[in-house]
Amino acid sequence: VLLSGETGSGKGVLAKLIHRHSTRGDAQFINVHCGAIPDTLLESELFGHEKGAFTGAVRRKLGKFEIAQGGTIFLDEIGTITPSAQIKLLQVLQDGNYQRVGGEEALKADLRIIAATNMDLKEMCDDGRFRRDLYYRLNVFPIEILPLRERIEDIPLLVDVFLKKFNNLFQRKSQGFHPEVMKAFKSYVWPGNIREMENLMERAYILEMTSILTPQSFPNELFYLGFTQK
Repeated sequence: VLLSGETGSGKGVLAKLIHRHSTRGDAQFINVHCGAIPDTLLESELFGHEKGAFTGAVRRKLGKFEIAQGGTIFLDEIGTITPSAQIKLLQVLQDGNYQRVGGEEALKADLRIIAATNMDLKEMCDDGRFRRDLYYRLNVFPIEILPLRERIEDIPLLVDVFLKKFNNLFQRKSQGFHPEVMKAFKSYVWPGNIREMENLMERAYILEMTSILTPQSFPNELFYLGFTQK
């Protein structure tokens, strides 16, 4: 499965949802943020290594693929991996087998792979920055997640989810929003998408002194900047 969408649009949440409602839902869900792993460590992080495989390898380490066996591995920000890392990942997707770094035993990869990106992988393929064969392997079942500004009808549902979450977190019972706040929510372009909404609501919960979330608890730009064109 390949999830594409802007940062903060909910790719990680959807990946967990796919896993939870699948036949692998009772097994491991392993999240790997590809952009946070140095290229020199990516092979060891994904596939593990044997003791003595390289300097500092003082014991055997299981890789994320091995830990996720039978379940799902979520490769977030897949577009950030380097060409050499792309080759290593392609080999596993093609053959279904891999080895720990420094090992000789062939291990079978029995798991679902969900990848996510906020980049245009097709364009990266055209520019030579992403392997086309790897793209085809990842893009078996593509899902595009629309940005929040194109899903205005979802805003009341998301607001209810976050209200319940923060009511439990802050041990208080906010009754909802001032009408001007909800109006602004539906007009704002949300460059940070759902993640931005959640952060703004958390800030409002911290600042708010009344039983509802009022405009005074939100930043001014929510009401005066970044509005959609009607």
